[in-house]
Amino acid sequence: MLFGYILFGIIALVGWMVQNQLKNKFKKYSQVHLQNGMSGKEIAEKMLADNGIYDVKVISTMGRLTDHYNPKDKTVNLSEAVYNERNAAAAAVAAHEVGHAVQHAQAYSWLQFRSKMVPTVSITGRLAQFALLGGIFLVNTFPQLLLLGIIFFAFTVVFSFVTLPVEYDASNRALAWLEHKNMLTSQEQAGAEDALKWAARTYVVAAVGALATLFYYVLIYMGRR
Repeated sequence: MLFGYILFGIIALVGWMVQNQLKNKFKKYSQVHLQNGMSGKEIAEKMLADNGIYDVKVISTMGRLTDHYNPKDKTVNLSEAVYNERNAAAAAVAAHEVGHAVQHAQAYSWLQFRSKMVPTVSITGRLAQFALLGGIFLVNTFPQLLLLGIIFFAFTVVFSFVTLPVEYDASNRALAWLEHKNMLTSQEQAGAEDALKWAARTYVVAAVGALATLFYYVLIYMGRR
C-alpha cells in the first residue's frame, strides 16, 4: 500500500511539473508575435487549404486550452486566445489541431483505431470507477469485482497509449507544414516546436499514470490473500 502511495505521489508531482512548465511555455511564446501577422484562425484555414481540405470549419470555443478537432462535425475548435491571437503559441496550437484534421482526411491508422475505441472506453471508464471502488472494499469476499474493474480500466490505459502516436504525429505534421511553407521565422518556429513538445509530454505523463494505477490495482488483487 505504501508503495502505491509513493508511486502516485511521484507521478502526481511529475504531472504538476509538466503542466506548470507547459503553462509557462505557452505564456512565454504568447509574447512572440508573428511577423506574418496571421491569427490562429488564419493559420488553421491556410493549413487546411494547403492540404486540400475544404469541408472542415475553423470555429472559436470558450475556455483556455480547450482546443480540439471534432471528427464528427469536422470542426477545428480553437480557444478564444488561439483563434484571435497572432503569436507563436497560437500558431503552434492551431496547426496541431489541423494536424488531426489532416490525419482524419488521410485515414491515419492510429486515429482511426483511437476513434473506434471511444464508445467502448466511454462505457468501461464509467463502470471501472464503481467496480474498482467496490472491489477494494470486497477484495477478500468478492475479488471478481475488482478483477472486473481492472479489466474495464485496462481499456482506459490502452486508450491513453494509443493517444500518444496520434498527438505526436499531429505535432509533427504541424511543425513540418509551418517550416515547409515558411510560415514562421526561425525564432517563432523554435517557440512553436518547444510549446508542442511540452504539450505532448502531458499525454505521456497521463499514459504512465494510468499504467501505474492499473499496476497498483493488480497488486491489490494479487495480494488479497
